[in-house]
Amino acid sequence: MTSAQKEVHDEIVAGRRGRFGGPFQILIRAPEVCRHLQRLGEYLRWGSSLPRPCQSSRFCLTARHLRAGNEWHAHAPLAVEAGVPAAAIEAIRTGATPSFTAPDQVFVHRVVIELIDTSGSPTPPFAEAVARFGEQGIVELGTIVGYYTAVGNALNAFQVPLSAGAPQPFPE
Repeated sequence: MTSAQKEVHDEIVAGRRGRFGGPFQILIRAPEVCRHLQRLGEYLRWGSSLPRPCQSSRFCLTARHLRAGNEWHAHAPLAVEAGVPAAAIEAIRTGATPSFTAPDQVFVHRVVIELIDTSGSPTPPFAEAVARFGEQGIVELGTIVGYYTAVGNALNAFQVPLSAGAPQPFPE
């Protein structure tokens, strides 16, 4: 590692993650990009104002959209642990419409699908989204989609293989 890479590596290990791995093994090739994405991801994962289950389902939706298997394997179990129904995660994995029990999860799913599918502002639910989560929450919602898109794209661009024994999560 260069001195800049080592500095970013040490920052990641000293932070909330406590380890260096996953997408950062790719992102470290551009140390300043890695530093900023790591800090953003740390905030979005552990500091976001949004309810934990709403965050977790967005990680999975973005991973599914990008067919980013590594991200899927990293976050699907965390989503279930955070309270997203396992059946909803399985539906997202297969491209089916998930069934959520919490109204916020239903709503966030709708907004994220609109962001991913239209690449634009989800105009109809925007006012409701602000009413539910506030402007800060909506900024965080869109930013998490963007963050995981950046991470998934890096993993896909470098064709990072799944961990040994991990099945391809998405149907062909």
